[in-house]
Amino acid sequence: MMSRTRASRWIVRAAVAAVTAVLLTVGLAGVAAAREAGPATMTPASRYAVAASSFPVGTGNSNPYSPAYRHPYRHGVLPTIGRQRLMRSWAARQPVSAQPQPSENVTYGGGFNGPAVTTGHEKVYLVFWGSQWGQQSTASNGDVALSGDPSGTAPYLQQLFKGLGTGGEAWSGVMTQYCGDVAYNTEFCPANSLHVSYPSGGALAGVWVDERTAAPVQATGNQLGAEAIAATAHFGNTTAASNRNAQYVILSPTGTNPDGFNTPNGQFCAWHDDSSDPDLPGGPVNSPLDVAFTNMPYVTDAGLGCGMNFVNPGSAGLVDGVSIVEGHEYAETVTDQYPPAGWTDVQGAEVGDLCAWNPPGPGGTNDLTLPSGAFAMQSIYGNDLGGGAGGCEFSHPTVRNNWILNSGFETGTFAHWTTSGVTSIVSAGAHSGKFAARAGRPTASNGNSSIVQTFTARGTHLSFWYNVSCPDTVAQSWATATLTDITAHTVATVLAKTCQAHSGWRQVSYLVISGHSYTLTLTSHDDNDTKAGDGTYTLFDDAANY
Repeated sequence: MMSRTRASRWIVRAAVAAVTAVLLTVGLAGVAAAREAGPATMTPASRYAVAASSFPVGTGNSNPYSPAYRHPYRHGVLPTIGRQRLMRSWAARQPVSAQPQPSENVTYGGGFNGPAVTTGHEKVYLVFWGSQWGQQSTASNGDVALSGDPSGTAPYLQQLFKGLGTGGEAWSGVMTQYCGDVAYNTEFCPANSLHVSYPSGGALAGVWVDERTAAPVQATGNQLGAEAIAATAHFGNTTAASNRNAQYVILSPTGTNPDGFNTPNGQFCAWHDDSSDPDLPGGPVNSPLDVAFTNMPYVTDAGLGCGMNFVNPGSAGLVDGVSIVEGHEYAETVTDQYPPAGWTDVQGAEVGDLCAWNPPGPGGTNDLTLPSGAFAMQSIYGNDLGGGAGGCEFSHPTVRNNWILNSGFETGTFAHWTTSGVTSIVSAGAHSGKFAARAGRPTASNGNSSIVQTFTARGTHLSFWYNVSCPDTVAQSWATATLTDITAHTVATVLAKTCQAHSGWRQVSYLVISGHSYTLTLTSHDDNDTKAGDGTYTLFDDAANY
């Protein structure tokens, strides 16, 4: 029997399909026209004659040319370039509506009391399914290579996911503007919501070459989901918690056609879903676990149709489509992990769909240079581009979760903080932004001046910046900070007493336990030397828990 949570998801899924049908009857060409008239970065000329902004890709169920038409489990489906043209041509022929169109931005699907976006460190597991992958070898960099991999897909994807989140790359930052645990239909994430995580240090969590048997020539959705469940056992991820931020990329070998890939009735490059989807051909996987997975065919078998040489000419572009296609599905999984509970537009398109096959250039598909190599990657839709108008972004500053409220004092007040002694908000000398907090003052004061906040940690790191001005010695005056773990009943001194004439801005970092309640106390102590007339004071700024 389907749980209430899952039943709710499929009710909403049906509602999304109904909305799509209504939109089509009132005229999707109006949406197409609006997109064509959108920002220039979304409509560059294309050698493939793909109008990048004309119609969202992957909206599927009502467009007869979409690979998702009558295949509702193909979430975030990336059509071949030729099929995308047919989808948009069909949409442009529909009746034009005189009614105002809804926002083109994506909104939050509600989560359905379960995970909707990847808010912890991303864990990507690459599963090379089938004995057809051939003999294994290991390169000096640790990558697995396979004799049945003529395009070199295996090492290429390993290097991609090792490189994401390293070297300061900003492509991954686009997804961090999205969040979970917010109200249904939220368009812009409120302050201190639980954002998609940045994959610091890389996203690759494991590689498995499953050569127990040959992969099916044309695997069903159920078989693909079952392989993902088999991978959970292989990697020891046997609980819902261990799969909370995981996605399993099921890679089929060359010459196979999973779910009809590279056939006349399967003109797609990849799609993603979860293993408990009752719409999967063959039914949901019989397992207590529900995991996110991607159907990743051997995309170079489809040649130019799935992105070969889309960015780079000659042999350098042989695997362009591999990273474009898998990057598309990865971005959609972290923002819609168990679809359609995460971020989609009113027609069901996800953040990768809305920017699919944009040609090279601003807002398009380009090489992403990582410490591990250069990889052709598509842009990702961002609601915040153009002041909230939305559009395709190839880079974005990382939005980090922060559970300390008014952490940079940018309200110009001590909102959410408790103060004692002599404190003030200052508008000069802040570490960042316009304001900082000052405890103490340049003239003598008596004893401790403190700012305090109690918070529940949602991340494992605590940090803050301080700048102490102390004309005495540490025996008389100082700056200090303590962290009380209310849950564990412990107190830690995270900044030992320090006294320097002008320390400059310095950062304190400390590991905390997610879920525990803490009280952070930032203190400046002065010895009240009225004869000398000087005082010790400390600026504090940019506290963070992430």
